[in-house]
Amino acid sequence: MSAVLEAGLAKALFSERTEDGDNVNLDSCVNNIDSHDLGYGSGGSPHCVRQGVTFDPRFHPPSPSTAVLAKALAVCRVWAARLGADSAGRLAIIVNDAGARFTEATADAVLGSAMPLLEPTPETQNLHPSRDGDGVDDELLLVQVTRFACGSYVMGYTLHHLVADGHAMATIMVAVGQATRGVAVDPVPVIDRALFFAPRNPLHVEFEHRGAEFKLPVGTENACSSSVDEVVVHRVRFTRASISSLKSRAAGARPCSTVQCVVAHLWRCITVARRLDGSVVTVARVAVDGRSRLRHQPAVPQEYVGNVVLWARPTAAAKDLLEAPLGHAAELVSRVVVRMDDRYFRSFVDFASSGSVEAERLAPTADAAKMVLSPDVEVYSLLGFPFRDIDFGSGPPFFHMRGYMAEEGLVFLVPSLSGDGSVYAYINLFRRDMDAFKDCCCSLLAAADTRL
Repeated sequence: MSAVLEAGLAKALFSERTEDGDNVNLDSCVNNIDSHDLGYGSGGSPHCVRQGVTFDPRFHPPSPSTAVLAKALAVCRVWAARLGADSAGRLAIIVNDAGARFTEATADAVLGSAMPLLEPTPETQNLHPSRDGDGVDDELLLVQVTRFACGSYVMGYTLHHLVADGHAMATIMVAVGQATRGVAVDPVPVIDRALFFAPRNPLHVEFEHRGAEFKLPVGTENACSSSVDEVVVHRVRFTRASISSLKSRAAGARPCSTVQCVVAHLWRCITVARRLDGSVVTVARVAVDGRSRLRHQPAVPQEYVGNVVLWARPTAAAKDLLEAPLGHAAELVSRVVVRMDDRYFRSFVDFASSGSVEAERLAPTADAAKMVLSPDVEVYSLLGFPFRDIDFGSGPPFFHMRGYMAEEGLVFLVPSLSGDGSVYAYINLFRRDMDAFKDCCCSLLAAADTRL
């Protein structure tokens, strides 16, 4: 779940606060909710978007009809489909042109007084489409546009990760923006799964995928950890200068990318904050996008709008991770990420198609029901996503923030949309650990020493 924020005059959002400085409760100011489906070919008449608020006269958000917005779905029909089952009872995408749910809401407040625009909270979920209602679990795309009294608006969207990854979602939003502006959708989203992910003949499984992408049958593991402590989200800004400093300190046998050095730094700080015993083994599950790695024909293009994510799993004992310099952690991350090449992704496709998953009743290691990841962390990088190309007629967004998820141990890396080279990291931790994380993260960024 993510939110894209657009406004004609960004400064106005922060200058139009209430005089006493109090924030307005978002629950009380979001109203006039109207929901309908963006179908095409269904014979339904298009609805028009209500504006519903008094806009800043210097800024007029576009008001496209749902028929215009549905053009994006016509280009990529899978998002108008539903989850279902095939003849063998396996999970399948039913391409039935059922449409996508599009919700409009208005708020009797200026955006700057309604939310802090810094960190996701349970309250910000009001800016995302509700998942209540019949059939919503089968839907693949939910979109909500909330218009504020200052003329700004927030687009919150939810996608089904069984169908697409974050890069695909950004590509779809670019297409929706182009359809809204009445221009040709370019590049055209690509969705041919059979072309890009057909198993080889004969199958060639080169790597072990049990324990990586798949795990033992459900019921053989211990129950998922839980806690009564609150999960809070903290945002850390890494400037271009601080990233350069991290890269310099992490320099080793091979160059260190922005993602690798930032992940190494955060992995160590989270381990410190959790106060793990030195013998505890911790894993940093790093999502790896296969688009730039599946290079042999047929290569997977950037405009492919399916899910092409597997996880690199650098592993270390907590004591070793903390006693060694930053470069050691960065090398652990880099070494495993580099292995996630074309051969590994093709091996995964062959293993998943071999029948072993069904025969052994293996389950995906990506478990949405697991709400506590400690002692591990799970990292998703949104760097390189085409957020700046998203334009619904008012220019590119000036802010992007993921939705609130109460899952301890999640890390999201998001690029600054100002173009200054900064990276924002959103960290999910228990409240009891957050102060220690902040102290560690800030002190290490400022320190010249490479050791804790």
